[in-house]
Amino acid sequence: MPKDCQYSDLNFRLNEVETNYGDNVHIVSNPFTLSMLAKLGSPESVQPRLNKYVEDLYMNLLQQVLNHLAPTALTTIETRMKEHVKEGEYSGLTFKKDQKFISVNLARAGIFPSHKCFEELHYLFNAEGLRQDHFYINRKVDDQGQVVGVDVSGSKIGGPQEDAIVLFPDPMGATGGSLSYCIDHYKKNVEGMAKKYVAMHLIVTPEYIQRMQKDHPDVEIFAIRLDRGLSDSSVLNSVPGTNPELERGLTDNQYIVPGAGGVGEILNNSFV
Repeated sequence: MPKDCQYSDLNFRLNEVETNYGDNVHIVSNPFTLSMLAKLGSPESVQPRLNKYVEDLYMNLLQQVLNHLAPTALTTIETRMKEHVKEGEYSGLTFKKDQKFISVNLARAGIFPSHKCFEELHYLFNAEGLRQDHFYINRKVDDQGQVVGVDVSGSKIGGPQEDAIVLFPDPMGATGGSLSYCIDHYKKNVEGMAKKYVAMHLIVTPEYIQRMQKDHPDVEIFAIRLDRGLSDSSVLNSVPGTNPELERGLTDNQYIVPGAGGVGEILNNSFV
């Protein structure tokens, strides 16, 4: 590795919204993703358009996660210019190819996002270190539509989690009940110690953040948008997390406001 490598000492900073939720919560909003997410939530976004929005947003979100958490190393790689000049090689940072990742599909809204993340990881890392797990879970509601817990119908977990970064690409972080259950399962029932658990969402609520920080404060949360649309105007004009007890983003039936409305239903074109 040349000592004067021009790409060896670059500083990479995560571009995120200011919050008072702590170091493990990253709201990575920007005009591009906010515009696309607004389109995703509009009534005219149906199949196949919705899939395209979800894919593009998750590729952006995955970049943020990897740039922040994935280990790097100094590498020298020849370019096609090498046959013309001896300097035709890149010397600098790349991701370590042997990093392990597990992408967890939280069926049903998480099926497509998890698969796209799993697929994209193969272009950067060794295939033998990558895996997709499947968890079949949904919110349990009472006769009044209130969320009272989670229903789990099964799972398919492909092995240990030792030294892996475990990704949970689930579009909506509403109450946190389902994800908290899944992470608890990995911690208690899956062999090995994960390097990091990472929640990847398009939208989260303050209620979700509070639940996750209570149940699993070690989890790193990445989201494109924080929705607290049922809060008072004074709260909406404050830095997120300043008055968490006054922030509200869920209806009485635990749906996100403004939210996106039934993403899982439209992703699967199934409205039951």
